[in-house]
Amino acid sequence: MMPAPEPPSTAAAGTRVPMLDVQGLVKRYGARAALDGLSFSLPGGSFTALLGPNGAGKSTLFQVLTGLFTADAGQAQVAGHSLRHEAVRALAHIGVVFQQMSLDLDLSVERNLRFHADLHGLPRATASERIAAACEAAGLTPDLGRTVRELSGGNRRKVELVRALLHHPGLLLMDEPTVGLDPKSRRDLHKSVMADVRQRGSAVLWATHLVEEAEGADRVIVLHQGRLLADGTPAEVTAALGGGTLEEAFIRATAK
Repeated sequence: MMPAPEPPSTAAAGTRVPMLDVQGLVKRYGARAALDGLSFSLPGGSFTALLGPNGAGKSTLFQVLTGLFTADAGQAQVAGHSLRHEAVRALAHIGVVFQQMSLDLDLSVERNLRFHADLHGLPRATASERIAAACEAAGLTPDLGRTVRELSGGNRRKVELVRALLHHPGLLLMDEPTVGLDPKSRRDLHKSVMADVRQRGSAVLWATHLVEEAEGADRVIVLHQGRLLADGTPAEVTAALGGGTLEEAFIRATAK
C-alpha cells in the first residue's frame, strides 16, 4: 500500500518546489542513449506536451519517472521527493496512463478502480465517493458493473484516467494516451485532463507525436534522440525551430 500524497515540500517560506524536476537524466541501452542529459521542470497548474517522433525517448522517460527503469545518471524529483532515494513518496504523487492499456479486462470497471484505491490506501468511503463522482462526470456510471473487456476503446481510456486521478496525484503522466481513439474520444480525454489542471492545479506531462495535440498545450517540450530541442509556448517553440507552423517546424527539426 502506498502512502497518501503529501503536499509538495517548500524550498523556502512561500516557495513551492516544482511538481516535477528532471536534471541531467541519462538512460542508455548499450551504446545508445535513449535519454541524453535531459533537464526540465514542471510547476503545478500546467499542461505540458512532450512532443517527439517515435523513438525520441518519450516512453523511456515515462518508464524512468514511474520507477520501471532506473536512470544511469542524473536525477528526477516529484513534489520534492527523489525518485532514486524516496521512491515510494515520489510515486505516491504520480498518476499515469500508459500507451498500452493496463486494466484487468476480466474485472468490472468498479473492481479495477477499487483495487487501485486500495493500493493507494484510500479509505473505503472516500474511494466510493471519488469513484461515483468521477464515473458520473465521465459518463461511466452505467458501466460500473461491466467488465472492461465489454467497453469501447474510448471508455477504457476514460476508466484509466479515472483510475489515475483517484488518489488526487499532483503529477499526471500521459504516454501517447490517444493512440487508437476516434476523434471525439481524443477530444473528450484532452478536455478531461485540462479540467483537472484547472480545477486541482495538477501538472500534466502529455507525451505525443501528434502536433495537433501539442498546439493547445500551455507549454511544449520537443524531444529528439533523447535530447531537448526546444521548450516554451507553442508559438515560442515554433519560432525557435525555424518558424512556419508548429507542424512544419517540428517535422523540419526532427527529420535530421
